[in-house]
Amino acid sequence: MAGWEDLQEALPLEQGDGLEKRDELDRLCLRVLGGEDGEKLMKWLRDAVVEQPVALPGSDPSYAFYREGQNSIVKDLEARLIRARKL
Repeated sequence: MAGWEDLQEALPLEQGDGLEKRDELDRLCLRVLGGEDGEKLMKWLRDAVVEQPVALPGSDPSYAFYREGQNSIVKDLEARLIRARKL
């Protein structure tokens, strides 16, 4: 398909199989990062990555995109841990 019909399609996460795969990955993240060491690692990632400036004065604008990519990975892991704890 091409065009407006694509916008009517459900996103993969809205489909049953996609939800099962997401839940499985969420549980995996919880098994790996849910313990004491994992919590320390997640705190370090938040402090070292998310809590730092995205862009600095005079830096190339592409650096902000790079930094936002780093932030989104950490935030995705955090969201997966929260979801897995609710399963």
